[in-house]
Amino acid sequence: MTSASTTSTAPRTGAAARPVDPPGPRRGLGVGEYTLAGGFWGRRQQVNAAASIEHCHAWMERLGWLANFDAVAHATTSDRTPRGWQFADSEVYKLLEAIAWQLGHAPTPELEERYDDLVTRVIAAQDEDGYLNTRFGHVGQLPRYGDLEQGHELYCTGHLLQAAVARVRTRGEDALVGAARRAADQVCEEFGPQGRAGLCGHPEIETALAELGRALGEPRYVDQAALFVERRGHGTLRPIPLLSPAYFQDDVPVREAGTWSGHAVRALYLAAGAVDVAAERGDGDLLDAVARQWDAVVGRRTYLTGGMGSRHQDEGFGEDFELPADRAYCETCAGVGAVMVSWRLYLQTGDVRYAELIERVLFNVVAVSPRSDGRAFFYSNPLHQRTAGSDVEADAENPRAEGGVRAPWFDVSCCPTNVARTLASWQTYAVGLEPDGVTLLQYAAGEIDVDLEQGVLRLRVETDYPDAPTITVTVLEAPPAAGALRLRVPQWCGTATLGRDGTATHRVEPGLAVALETMAAGATVTLTLPLDPRLTWPDPRIDAVRGTVAVEVGPLVHCLESVELPPHLDLDRVQVDAVAGVRRGADGGDVEVRLTQPDRRDESGDGPAMPYLSSSPRSASGPADWIRLTPYHQWAERGPTAMRVFLPVRPST
Repeated sequence: MTSASTTSTAPRTGAAARPVDPPGPRRGLGVGEYTLAGGFWGRRQQVNAAASIEHCHAWMERLGWLANFDAVAHATTSDRTPRGWQFADSEVYKLLEAIAWQLGHAPTPELEERYDDLVTRVIAAQDEDGYLNTRFGHVGQLPRYGDLEQGHELYCTGHLLQAAVARVRTRGEDALVGAARRAADQVCEEFGPQGRAGLCGHPEIETALAELGRALGEPRYVDQAALFVERRGHGTLRPIPLLSPAYFQDDVPVREAGTWSGHAVRALYLAAGAVDVAAERGDGDLLDAVARQWDAVVGRRTYLTGGMGSRHQDEGFGEDFELPADRAYCETCAGVGAVMVSWRLYLQTGDVRYAELIERVLFNVVAVSPRSDGRAFFYSNPLHQRTAGSDVEADAENPRAEGGVRAPWFDVSCCPTNVARTLASWQTYAVGLEPDGVTLLQYAAGEIDVDLEQGVLRLRVETDYPDAPTITVTVLEAPPAAGALRLRVPQWCGTATLGRDGTATHRVEPGLAVALETMAAGATVTLTLPLDPRLTWPDPRIDAVRGTVAVEVGPLVHCLESVELPPHLDLDRVQVDAVAGVRRGADGGDVEVRLTQPDRRDESGDGPAMPYLSSSPRSASGPADWIRLTPYHQWAERGPTAMRVFLPVRPST
């Protein structure tokens, strides 16, 4: 076993302190270059740091997932049973990544100590040749890489490498980074051109090797990532009962696939790795293939929330337009994967559509999962909950929750740690730095302080978005020839206006609006995005929600919760008066829809009534009610509740 001090080199929160750093004309901000000041994302980042990180750590300690490392380090595996699933190691690594990013922009002594203690326990379990896994290769265990289909060894190693990327880019090399380097070397030796021609059933190692290779200047790691990408899709992995090779994307080579299929998280992680490889190799064909797959999935296999994955059996994508609201899986981790892929595609292409999807996913998937106190989470994110959830234990390990209550922990707890690392690095996905200027893609109150080639640029962003419509950006400091300031105008926004230095506003179209041709200290711009509630109609090819309508306000999808309904009306009998539309409540804040009286079947007669009407619907009778909607990211915060995003519309005839 290997042990080493966790003392790191001097802090450096510069341009490279971000999860994704590919070659090309664009880069994102480092975690230390955008300091959030409250608001929607600032509050969530604070809760993540103050509660979720400690919460995840405590559950891993309680359930023995951390003790697995101690057992291997002290050669006691033969007399104790490892705890958790075979991929439990990866959750420890994702937690370390979250802590590393958080330390990169808001260090505290307590968090430093937590990081050091975790690293000490992890690296003590590493074998001399670099192999690091608590479930394989030791006394009483399967041999190393003895189950590539379901063992997740390379997947776990990938998350170790990504934790090391976070650390080396925020603080420099330390014991964790050294352990990751040795682990990556072992993978290259084992699976390189002269090694075994295998791959992991769960992609993740691909993007991790590529990113660690960039961070450490080691092209061999990038080469190994490319090798794994090219091996995929040739039937290398053994079939799993009831699941096809598409489950782990081993049915069609990445370059030839027209869309993503199979397990959604695996497909998205693989796509992210493929973009990394394409960027490193200048491989336009590979990049085009992933972009083509993104188009197909976003256009035909993505929910209104940005969620992906419509099948519970394999946590996977369904067929085109197979998007049932009540059976939506929409795993939180798939949302994280969608952000990963879309951000990489944006950096390579500059296409604002990718940032558009990132916003939708962040607000309506990632922000939905954690409870407001950061100590309970959704695993899946359905768009229709028929009955209020009641099967979640408040202080116990839960099975993967498919119901309507956030759980404190799961036996498969990939989502809490994925949310933690994403929130800790949120600002790295918010801004694009390009040779000719800066593009604000996501909006949050705070201050940007970045070193450009020309000098220091400082911007102050003032906004309560998405609760308020204005985003004001002030240039506090700018070097000569700082370039242009561009602001993203969302596609849902038809009447956005832009004003400069207090002058009259003018209308700007969706896409990228040039706010300043050249940034200069003292300049101020204000973008106003109307937040009027709007009705959103599903594509008629989505059979499951035909005849319904959804409500959105700005980037936020809304839903109707059963707790808002009058006693005489059940959620499954709701019908919306689409002619009346949607409105703000009397206080100007709440969003409301007008309900009509539901049609009633004639249940007289001898036989049981079937749930169908054979005659024209009758006119509504009795009073109609305006009912308050809830932002989808807040649903079930008041306790278990039934809920639906898509609301049936009363037929007009």
